Amino acid sequence: MHVENIHERSLNASSEQVGKLIDSLASRHDLLWPHNSWPPMKFDRSLSIGAIGGHGPIRYLVEAYAPGQSVSFRFLGPKGFDGYHCFEILNTSNGSAVLRHTLRMAIHGRAIVTWPLIFRPMHNALIEDSLACAEASMGLPSTVLPWSLWVRLLRWVISGGRVRRQMTPNRSIQGGEPR
Repeated sequence: MHVENIHERSLNASSEQVGKLIDSLASRHDLLWPHNSWPPMKFDRSLSIGAIGGHGPIRYLVEAYAPGQSVSFRFLGPKGFDGYHCFEILNTSNGSAVLRHTLRMAIHGRAIVTWPLIFRPMHNALIEDSLACAEASMGLPSTVLPWSLWVRLLRWVISGGRVRRQMTPNRSIQGGEPR
């Protein structure tokens, strides 16, 4: 079964400013990943081609990286996820930028059941939270989509009842550094 899942947010900012968000991934000053509510993105080294890591049970390898423009991750796990996900910047005619997250993969085995029931709703919530972080990091009002009851239940079960609540992002870039 083939999966294509795309999320994007138009940001009233230049592609250079939005590129700083991608470049900050998995760093000490990560401005894009919603690490206050979700497992942090971590790698065995700084963001670069060949870095191995992931978040929670999702494992991947940095397959391509164009600083300030895009990063692509090849899935290493869970079993049955064959494909990639990426963040990229699309320029618009009005000088703003669109931050897009794309996931494309073929699923097989157990993933035919776990993707639609567990991973897809969690992925969608996490990526929407990430895009809200992008808005906040640009000093823009954040569009926070509340987690569904199903996502809240999954998070409660997975955490053994010690789930972190959804948080509204409150950060911005000033002089290139987080506030």
